[in-house]
Amino acid sequence: MHFKRLSKSISALLGASAVAWAIPSQAQGLPLNRFDPAPAGDRMFGVQSPFAAGRATPHLMLLGDYAHNPLVLRRSSDDSEVGSVVSHQLFMHLNGSFSLFDRLNLNVNVPVALAQGGESPTSGGAAFASPSGASFGDLRAGLRVRLLGEYHDAFQLALGGYVWFPTGESDTFVGDGKVRGMPQVIVGGRTDRIVWSAAAGPELRSLQNYGGVEQGTMVKGGAGVGVLLGESRHLQVGPEVNVAFSTESVNKRTTNAEALLGARYRVVRDLEIGAGFGPGLTSGIGTPQFRGVLMIAYTPEQRADRDKDGVYDDVDACPDTFGDPSEDPAKNGCPAPKDRDRDGVLDEVDACPDTFGIQSDDPAKNGCPPPQDRDGDGIYDDVDACPDVRGVKSDDPAKNGCPPDRDGDGIYDDVDACPDVKGVKSDNPAENGCPPDTDGDGIRDDVDACVNEKGKPDPDPTKNGCPTAVRVTEGAIVILQQVQFDTGKASIKKASDALLDEVAAVLKEHPEILKLEVQGHTDNRGNPKNNEKLSEDRAASVKKALASRGIDEGRLVAKGYGQNAPIDDNQSEAGRQRNRRVEFKIVEKAAKGANDAK
Repeated sequence: MHFKRLSKSISALLGASAVAWAIPSQAQGLPLNRFDPAPAGDRMFGVQSPFAAGRATPHLMLLGDYAHNPLVLRRSSDDSEVGSVVSHQLFMHLNGSFSLFDRLNLNVNVPVALAQGGESPTSGGAAFASPSGASFGDLRAGLRVRLLGEYHDAFQLALGGYVWFPTGESDTFVGDGKVRGMPQVIVGGRTDRIVWSAAAGPELRSLQNYGGVEQGTMVKGGAGVGVLLGESRHLQVGPEVNVAFSTESVNKRTTNAEALLGARYRVVRDLEIGAGFGPGLTSGIGTPQFRGVLMIAYTPEQRADRDKDGVYDDVDACPDTFGDPSEDPAKNGCPAPKDRDRDGVLDEVDACPDTFGIQSDDPAKNGCPPPQDRDGDGIYDDVDACPDVRGVKSDDPAKNGCPPDRDGDGIYDDVDACPDVKGVKSDNPAENGCPPDTDGDGIRDDVDACVNEKGKPDPDPTKNGCPTAVRVTEGAIVILQQVQFDTGKASIKKASDALLDEVAAVLKEHPEILKLEVQGHTDNRGNPKNNEKLSEDRAASVKKALASRGIDEGRLVAKGYGQNAPIDDNQSEAGRQRNRRVEFKIVEKAAKGANDAK
């Protein structure tokens, strides 16, 4: 009787997401976290998908799950908060799945509570112990079988479920020391721009009483929808909701509901990242005030192949007709007509199907080598790689009978404006076969000392085509003039406008420069602290001037070094003049090819 009265008095204190822990025996067996990550490779964070993504395909995911105030003690009289029994839980889930035959999915989830804690509140002389430190949670194994629908179908159906094993400690809010299970019916699908999933089933577990709140078997369900954005459909954004209620006694303390707004992005074909954030919608035990998730996953992209010819739809020129691979995008995946000698005359009308020939209106000669020399260069057409252009003999069959090409750039000398210098093709006869002008400054690359920076002509070969005021090196943007300031001030003289215009133009031409430190320096005259302040102000003025010229301030960091980093002797006026300077140091650059990968 005394136990029951104490239990009832404690339960009267229960509020949003609260349960009493004054009785030591009741502090056992409460897996508080109500978030169950979906298997790696699924479309949602907490809702299973019905498909099996691959014939023999592994998927791996690392997911962080943070819950704020999942267990709070409140007074029932005025709903005032006594304190947080569990104010925060941070779980890390190592989640893996393996898909077989595009139909069967095996999955496992290993949870670890990296951090959890609370205020260990007291009320009416009763203590409510809060957890602390890291704990290993209950290992979860799962299985599902796809019954209807393919991966890219609008409707799919599967049966599956989870089994939890008592690997977690039962007195740290991460386990209950017992096996529990949950069968599920799972539906979902995918259209061109929409993905959706829904799953529901009973979580089968023994009846438990936490501070007068009875919980046992619960009916759990969830649903989510995502919108696929971008031409590649690699960005998914959308909400999902998870709900659970007790079959023993349905009330606000035994009902859990959470919403999550999430985004997932496939960085490359096999790597996906995602994040989600949302509130708790009820006051059930374990429902947090809000929850956040963050994940990274290796999950091979499932590409569609409607005609099952091994050529994926996104590169299949004939996606609904079984065909053959081809290096020609216009023919890839299309049925290939037979042409054994590859002379462009199909075997069915080729009078010489095993000998390279030419087309002819005479069926008896169609596809056979011509006994002639159309261009009159003394090389018969059947071995002339350029049968309509006079050329010279060569041991290379691909060049035999073609005009000479001294520089080997693939442009014949008779139309090559630069026959002794390798170049590129151009519609302009005066430029055809000449080296390109990469930076567009009117100076060809072969004589441009700065091929990636616009410059001006200069008789000095080492300066020809280079900027007159600004140069880009591996670690800095070098200015060949000084930024001029009013004496003793941070205001920039108008005379430096053209120089800063050129620095801004260089930054726009080099988006791979992600972070640039604008450095201010002074000579050693005056107070060191004043010098440092002046150099910081001048660096900030230059940063502001570049921002006004369209440069993202996020790429710029202003820093003053005062007199601490001289580059010359401060004993002479010339040395001091060199030490009073602004420098631009590159502190972060994008990796080569990073922009293309995106």
